[in-house]
Amino acid sequence: MRFVAIDVETANPNMSSICQIGIVHFKDGKEIEAVSRLVDPQTYFDPINVSIHGICEGDVCGEATFEQLHDWLAENLSDRIVVCHTHFDRIALSRSCQNSGMSEIACRWLDSARVTRRAWPQFSRSGYGLANVAEFLGIKFQHHDALSDARAAGLILMQAMLTSNLGLDEWLATVNRPITPPATGAALRRLGDGDGALVGESIVFTGALALERRDAADRAAIAGADVQAGVNKRTTMLVVGDQDIDKLAGKSKSNKHLKAEHLIEQGCKIRIVGESDFMALSSITS
Repeated sequence: MRFVAIDVETANPNMSSICQIGIVHFKDGKEIEAVSRLVDPQTYFDPINVSIHGICEGDVCGEATFEQLHDWLAENLSDRIVVCHTHFDRIALSRSCQNSGMSEIACRWLDSARVTRRAWPQFSRSGYGLANVAEFLGIKFQHHDALSDARAAGLILMQAMLTSNLGLDEWLATVNRPITPPATGAALRRLGDGDGALVGESIVFTGALALERRDAADRAAIAGADVQAGVNKRTTMLVVGDQDIDKLAGKSKSNKHLKAEHLIEQGCKIRIVGESDFMALSSITS
C-alpha cells in the first residue's frame, strides 16, 4: 500500500497562485519521505492569505516557479494515488498546469474529506474540515503549513482504513458511492410512464439489489409499472434481490416478503420475482 499526500498554499484568491507545496509519501502505513517547497507564484500576495499561512513575497524571492517545479512534481505524483483534503489542492495544481502551459500530471486522486464523510457518520454532513477531523483523531499538526497539512491528510486516510477495514483500492471506489443508503419510502414511489412490459403492475422492491433502488424504480416506471414503498393489497409484484432469493430456503425473509406471502394466502395476486427476472421483464420493448 503506497500513496502520496499533498497540500498547497496560495498567495491570493487565484487558485493557481501556489506559494508552497508539501508532499508526504506513505508506504505500508508509515511515512517514508516528506518535502516542502516554497514557490514563486509570480503574482501578488493578498494580506488575507498571508495572515492565514504566514508566507509573504519576501519569503519566496529567488524560489523556483511552478513551471520550474513541474518535473519535480511529476516525479513525485505521476502514476500514484494522490491524497488531498477537499478538492482545493487538486484544482490548484490543475489550474497552475493550465496557466503555465504545462501538461496535467497523470495520477489517481483520493479526497480524504470524502473518505472522512463515509468513515465517520458524525462528519457525513458537516465538520469534516482538516483541523476538526485531525483534532477528533488526535493528530497534532500546524494548520496552513503545506507539509503539515499534507501529512495530516495522509494520517486521516490511514486512520479511516484501520477503522473501516477497507484498503486503499476499496476507498477509491467507496468515495464515489452515496454516503447514505438508497432512498426508501416516498422517494421510491413512481407512476408508470410508457407502454412497456410492466404496464399495469404495482411493484415493491426488497432485499439487496445489484441496482441502486432509485435506478430500479426508474426502470420499472419506464416499463410502465407503478412503484410503491411498501407491500399492500394493491401490490402485484415484489422484486427480491437475487442473493436473497438464493438463500430463502429455511432462512429469514424481509418483512415486505412475509407480508406479500400473507396477502397471497388471503387471495391477493402478487407475483414474487428475483431481480434478474425483473431486469429481463423490464428490458422488453416490443
